[in-house]
Formats: sequence, C-alpha cells, structure tokens
Amino acid sequence: MSDSINDTASALVDAEITLLKRRLRRESAARAEAEAIAERGMRDLFRRKQEIALLETIAAASNEADSVEDAMRHALAAVCKFADWPLGHLLLVDGGADSVLTSTALWRDDSNGSYDALRALTASIAFGPGVGLPGRVWASGTPAWINVGSPDADAYPRLPEAERAGLRSLFAFPVVIGTEVVAVLEFFSMRHQTPEETVLRLMAQIGIQLGRVVERKRTKVRLMHDALHDPLTQLGNRKLFLDRLQQAQLRALRVPGYQFSVLFVDLDRFKAINDGLGHHAGDQLIIAAANRLSASLRQTDLVSRGESDGDDGGEDLVARMGGDEFTILLDNIRHERVPARVAERLISAMADAFVLDEQQVTVTASIGIALSTTGYADVQNMLRDADIAMYHAKQQGRARWVMFDTAMQEKALRRLQLESALRQAQGRGELWLAYQPIVSPNDGLIRGFEALLRWEHPVYGEVGPAEFIPVAEEIGLIGAMGSWILEHACRQLRLWQQDSGLPLTMSVNLSAMQLSDDGLVDLVAQTLTDTGILAGTLKLELTESTVMADPEHALDIFRQLKALGVKLSLDDFGTGYSSLSHLRRLPIDTLKIDRSFVSQMDLLDDKRQIAEVIMMLAHTLGLDVVAEGAETAAEVGLLQGMGVDFVQGYYYYKPMRADAADAAWREQRARWESR
Repeated sequence: MSDSINDTASALVDAEITLLKRRLRRESAARAEAEAIAERGMRDLFRRKQEIALLETIAAASNEADSVEDAMRHALAAVCKFADWPLGHLLLVDGGADSVLTSTALWRDDSNGSYDALRALTASIAFGPGVGLPGRVWASGTPAWINVGSPDADAYPRLPEAERAGLRSLFAFPVVIGTEVVAVLEFFSMRHQTPEETVLRLMAQIGIQLGRVVERKRTKVRLMHDALHDPLTQLGNRKLFLDRLQQAQLRALRVPGYQFSVLFVDLDRFKAINDGLGHHAGDQLIIAAANRLSASLRQTDLVSRGESDGDDGGEDLVARMGGDEFTILLDNIRHERVPARVAERLISAMADAFVLDEQQVTVTASIGIALSTTGYADVQNMLRDADIAMYHAKQQGRARWVMFDTAMQEKALRRLQLESALRQAQGRGELWLAYQPIVSPNDGLIRGFEALLRWEHPVYGEVGPAEFIPVAEEIGLIGAMGSWILEHACRQLRLWQQDSGLPLTMSVNLSAMQLSDDGLVDLVAQTLTDTGILAGTLKLELTESTVMADPEHALDIFRQLKALGVKLSLDDFGTGYSSLSHLRRLPIDTLKIDRSFVSQMDLLDDKRQIAEVIMMLAHTLGLDVVAEGAETAAEVGLLQGMGVDFVQGYYYYKPMRADAADAAWREQRARWESR
C-alpha cells in the first residue's frame, strides 16, 4: 500500500513539475515576445526619430538655402546618408514646349570616379514622360524603384551600366508643387530594394518640402519680374531700363572706348486711335508695336551694330516707359551711325499697317537719339535728352529720327517756360484774336475774315502760334482755347453783320483734338444760338491731315455741322495725304491752297501747275477756292487768271486787331452796298 501511495505522490510531483515547466516556457515565450515587441518598438521609434530628423534637417536647410540648387544638394546628401545609398542625382523639368527631364550636374557621389560612366550615360538621355525610371516617376507623380534582374528591366536603359558599376537598385521620387512635377531625385543602391510603405511616404513628404522651395523661388522670380517689367507688353519697365542704363554708364567709366546710346520712341497719332477705336484697340496696338520693336533688334548684328563696325555685340534692351512711349538701350556701339541705322529700321518696321479689331490703321513712330559720348553724369539727363530729340522729330513732321544736340536743350527749356506761362495766359487776358480779311480778287472786296489766335506775353513778347499752338495741344488747353476763339470770333462777326447787314463770313480753325471731342457739335450749335450770326456765315477750317486721320469720323461730324448751316473748309490742301475718294464724300464747301504753293508761283512753274490742278479739282467738285499767302501783284494776277474765288495774304491785308479790321471793313462798306 505504501508503494501505491509513493507512486501516486511521485506522479503528482511529476505533473506539477511538468505544469511548472510549461508555465515557465510560456512565461519565457511571453517575456521573449515582449522583449521582441519592445525591441521592434525601439527600432521603430529610433527609425521614426531618424525619419523626423531627416525631414527636419531638409526643411531647415530648405528654408535657409540661398537657391534651389543649395536645397537640392543638401537633400541629396541627407537622403543618401539616411538610406545608405552611395549615389544620388537631380533632374529638372525644363518646362519648355517639348518638356523633358534635364539631367543636372548636381550629384551626390563619394565613389572617386567609379560611377563616371553611369553619370555620363545619364547626361546623354532625354528623359521624356515614361522614359526610364525618372520618366516613370515624372509621368506618375509618385515614388518608384527598379531592381537589377526585374522582368521589365529592358525598359530602363541604365540598368546594365548600373550593374557593371556594382549597383543593384534604382529608386526615385518626384519634387512636386501641387500636382505638378518640377524635378525628380534619383538614388542608386548596392542592394536590391523593396522600399516599405513608410519610406515611400517619407520620400513623398520630402518631395513636397522641396517643391515648396521651388515654389518660393518661382514666386520670388515672378515678383522680381513683375517689379521690372510692363504687365501689358512684358517688356522691361522704367525701373529696369534706368538700372541697365546706370550699368552702361558705369561701364563707360571703366572701359575705354565703350559707348552706348538711348533711343526714345513715341507712336504718332496713338491718342486719336485710342480715343477713336477704344482702349482695347489701343492695348492691341501697344502690344503689336512692342513686338515689332523687339523683333527689329533681334534680327542680326547688322541691325544693331552695322556691317563692319567691328563691335563685340551688346545686350540691347527695349522697355516701355508708359502710354505709347518706348525706350531702347543700344549697348556697346562704336559709331553714332549705329543708332541712326537702328532708328531707320524701326521706322521702317512700323510703316506697315496694324490690324486692330479687324480694322487697319497706320501708325508711324518718332524717335529721339542720345549718345553716351555727350558725357552724361546722370542717366536721367540722357533719357531726358532722348525725349527732347523725339519731340523735335515730331515737330519736324513725325515718322523720323532726330539726334540730340545742345541747341535742343535750350529749346526744351523755352518750351517748359512757355507751357507754364500758357496755362495762365487766358486768365490774364494775354490771348487775343487777329482777323485777316479774305478778299475777292475780281473786285478787291473783303468777303470775310479768318480769326487767328495771338499771344502777347509781358516778358516773352509776341509768341507765334506755330510755337504755342502745339504746346497747347500737348498740355490739353487747345479745347478751352478753341471754345474761346469760336465764341469771340462769332460775337465779333455778329457786330459787323448788325452794323452793315451784309453776310460777311468768319473762318475759325479747328484742331484734331476738337474734331475728336464728342461735344463739338453741341458747342457750335450753342455758339450759333448765343451769338445770332447769319445762317451760313460761319466757316470751320480743318487741315487735310486732321480730316484724313479718321475720315469716317470726320464725315459723321461734318454731316452734323452741315445740318446746323455751318460751312466747312479744308485747309493746307495738297501738303499731306490726299485721298480723292474721301474728298469726294466729304461735304466740304471750300479748298484752301497752301501758301507753300502760292509763294513765288510766278517764278516756279511746278508751284503754278500744282495750284492749277487744285483749282480745277475744286471747281469740278463744286467747291470754292481760297489761296493763302499771296504777297505780290504777280501772284494775285496768276491766281485771278486761274479763276481763284478768294485770296488771303499780305498783298491785301495782314492779320490785324479787331479795331483795325473794323476800320478796313468800313472803308469798303460803301462799295459793298453799291453792289
């Protein structure tokens, strides 16, 4: 029995031992698993810390980088170190019309030349979308990798060379701005890689960080561009032009023989087109003109240098100053004939018609030239002098160039003085009207007067209209002056008509600015009502060039004026662009032969023949003819023989004040009344 008890006790002990061993094994396994979990957690934590450190170091370096290149260089080094990759490289999307990934010279390579063949091969490949690993990443916008020996290895042209260099895997990820891939970073490993999802996410984050660097650079470049360029034409603006001009001046001080030139270009008749066709058409014209100017400077060195000038060539610049004004810097010229030749080419380039909103318009350019050889201490003065020369080009007839000289400076100062004085002239009573009689040569009787504006300044004396009228037009005073002339001339005419009861006429000149004014017809109608002059005795005179600038608009205004009973006269006929088709349509009453054809017509056959042709044309169209500027009996005799209707000139009367004109008129009144 005791043996049985002992056996039972022994079995219980063995069972307990077995139970304890199993418990120990379970506890050991649990402890090992816990330690493994802890170890994995520590490894994951350490890895995560490394990943965070990588992101932080790249972020910090990106924020501190002076350039995109610096940020990319640091990223290549950091990623190579983090992943133990021996080779890293940057490719950039060039952004052109046929975009490709461009291999840059930015590599992370510590191999001392082992990978030179691979690098050379990389530089020779154009990685379009889907071409090689970079092209695949570019097309997908996501990280990707390929290992040596992969089934689709043939699609990756650099794998054989990478294998020869001891590399086994290629990995790449995109640098992105939103959804746009702007660059690709690629890396090479000496081991096969199957990147974990966390690594792919990490590299994608780095790509986003680096994309922000590129975006900031783009924004900075765009802001810099916008600050230095005209938004309409994308040409340089005044700030950029003056900066470049300052650089050229500093270079001229350092480099013996270095010269440069400034061209100031202004579009002729731009305001009339802008007002007539609208601002949209005006913007189209500015853009088209800018393109023509730029293209004229880009054609060849023969454009800006000259055939045999021997210049090295320079960085010419076209800029828009504002409105219809452009400036051009001709850099590194050798002779003053170079800017003159360029100016000729620019004028020629502008000669062809522009098409604006399906309508053709012709616009010329006036150009002023200033040379660095004048010796400027301030670039603003050089720009000013080119502007002055441009103004003289306009005064001389437009569509030409003028080179600045010191005499222009004196004229410019005089003009500024006149401008200031002219603004106050009307209020101070310095403006007055002279009246020049218009005479019938058949009987010598005065049939009317032309009102001519005069200016008597207390310091400058009598300022001629040829000098102050253009100033008044440019500073916007001609409209107010025109209204004043019209009212005073009509009031004077009314006095003469009331005194005699005879239908004397009064001719009043209109400027281009007045013709384009929407209120012209209303102004004339109100003046006729206020002054009460006899119907059909007011004649409005416009120059041929003013009318032909926009004949359709002129035709519309003329019809409205004719409805008011106003007579219309075309002044200076034959001196500008004559269009017989438009002349036939315009409801004008009188042609005036310009004094340039009348003066010495008895001595010069060509002048006489031109006058005869104008006379025949006018009479064929049923128009009266007034010959201006007759000063001799011989001239008047010829005009009378041709059948001229009226003569205006010193042979009969000079322009005179109202009291003198009244006296002349009174002398003839008895002869008028006896007719």
